[in-house]
Amino acid sequence: MMRSPELDVVIESECWPSDAEATVRRALVQAAESAKLDLKGRALSILLTDDAAVQRLNATWRGHDKPTNVLSFPAPPNDPSGALGDIAIAYETTAREAAAECKPFAHHLSHLAVHGFLHLIGYDHEQDAQAEEMEGLERKVLAVLGVPDPYALEHPSEDARA
Repeated sequence: MMRSPELDVVIESECWPSDAEATVRRALVQAAESAKLDLKGRALSILLTDDAAVQRLNATWRGHDKPTNVLSFPAPPNDPSGALGDIAIAYETTAREAAAECKPFAHHLSHLAVHGFLHLIGYDHEQDAQAEEMEGLERKVLAVLGVPDPYALEHPSEDARA
């Protein structure tokens, strides 16, 4: 059964590699399948942009005037448009984190897309038990994609649980 939402990927910055859209689509389709939710007919928008744009979004919507790796904006419950929400990912922060953690860029991008998606469907990591559940699902989805456990050698950073 196809459970995936309709994906609208917008690449706003020329920084992104040519395979970024395919990487994000693959990660989100797998995340939707793993969540075992029927999301067919639902819409999800993904913005691949730069640090400056994410910093503006972060300042406007979260009150944090700094860039971060990924932001998720869930649609209101029972949105009549069928939207799940929006995800914005910042290129420079994603690239910097991947390099600092010695991870392939595509692996880190897949992780951030899955992480953002899980926020849209109600997962969070504010409390330890929530974080363990969310991270467990991230690991499961990423393993299917051939991406190693992103938390195995986690380096503490300001954006670790953004």
